[in-house]
Amino acid sequence: MMVVKTRPWDTAEHLKTDEDIRLYLAACMEEAGDDPAFLLQVLGTIARAKNMTQLARDTGLTREGLYKALSPDGNPSLGTVLKVAKALGLTFSVKPAA
Repeated sequence: MMVVKTRPWDTAEHLKTDEDIRLYLAACMEEAGDDPAFLLQVLGTIARAKNMTQLARDTGLTREGLYKALSPDGNPSLGTVLKVAKALGLTFSVKPAA
């Protein structure tokens, strides 16, 4: 029997540049469909890659509050999501369905 050794994977550790983040976000948005929990996880991953402490300063929220809001069990308000997105240099847009 062969033993397979694994180690934890943290996507945030691999998002080194703005281009990395842009490509990750584009792929996730394509994959996410209408899954809000997945989208929050994506924002949380980008936030950790960018520096959660600085993000807390930029949004006026606590680090703990950000971790909680962006966790899989988080349920942040739209206002919080928009604040986080803006602080990360991201925007959200809504367009009519085709």
